[in-house]
Amino acid sequence: MSFALIQKVNDEQKKAAVVDARSGDTVRVHQKIKEGNKERIQVFEGVVIRTDNKKSHTSRITVRKVASGVGVEKSFLIHSPLVEKIEIARRAKVRRNFLSYLRARSGKSARLAAVQFDREAVNDVRDPHAEAEEARLKEEAKAAAEAKAAEKAAEEAELAAKQAEVEARHNEA
Repeated sequence: MSFALIQKVNDEQKKAAVVDARSGDTVRVHQKIKEGNKERIQVFEGVVIRTDNKKSHTSRITVRKVASGVGVEKSFLIHSPLVEKIEIARRAKVRRNFLSYLRARSGKSARLAAVQFDREAVNDVRDPHAEAEEARLKEEAKAAAEAKAAEKAAEEAELAAKQAEVEARHNEA
């Protein structure tokens, strides 16, 4: 197989636009979770302690948070279809890519110096293809709902006609 073909397949798997999450950012990652036949979105909020392969289709961030006194770390593939969106809540000034020293710290010593940034501009990542797909799905759902309502109305009209027929026969007798 040629490298160009592999590159083409990898590029097709990439999302059109993703948020530029850096080490030290406090992010909210919205992830799809499947439980049986149900699907929901779970939010994981924490500090990005590591970023890997920024330009690749395998780009990943490792997010750490402390939950109930226990440190929890999760790695998210940015281009995964299970990752719905990533929001940046805070930016911090850090001088390294891998913040492993945060694991040994807690409380005030684990704080990072905040930096001012334009939150709306950073988090405004629009994917026109995804928006078009979402609009198409909404139209299909609307059409299906209208068809179902029309079917129900026809069924009710049929029942009303049968009821009128039964009442007419009852009045004759």
